[in-house]
Amino acid sequence: MAVLSSDTTADVEQRQIDAWRRLSPMERLRLVSDTTRAVTELSLAGVRHRYPHASERECFLRLAAIRIGVDATRQIYPDAAHLSDLRGVS
Repeated sequence: MAVLSSDTTADVEQRQIDAWRRLSPMERLRLVSDTTRAVTELSLAGVRHRYPHASERECFLRLAAIRIGVDATRQIYPDAAHLSDLRGVS
C-alpha cells in the first residue's frame, strides 16, 4: 500500500483510511468540498502575501494561473495579459 504521509505511522494512516471508508457519500462530498475551499483560501492568502498591493482581480488572476496554468488563464481571462510576471507562478 502506498504511503499517504511520510510523517504518519502506518497504524494511524490505516485508521484514517478506515474512517474515510465509514463516511457516507454526502459526508465524503462535504469533506472534499471543505478541503478544496481551505486549499483555495490558503492559496489566495499566499498570493496576497506575495502581492500585498494587488487588487482583488489581480489576486484572482494569479490564483487562476496557479490552478489552471498561465496559458489557460491568459486565454480565458484576457485582462491577465498585463501581468507580465505571471510566468513565475506556475
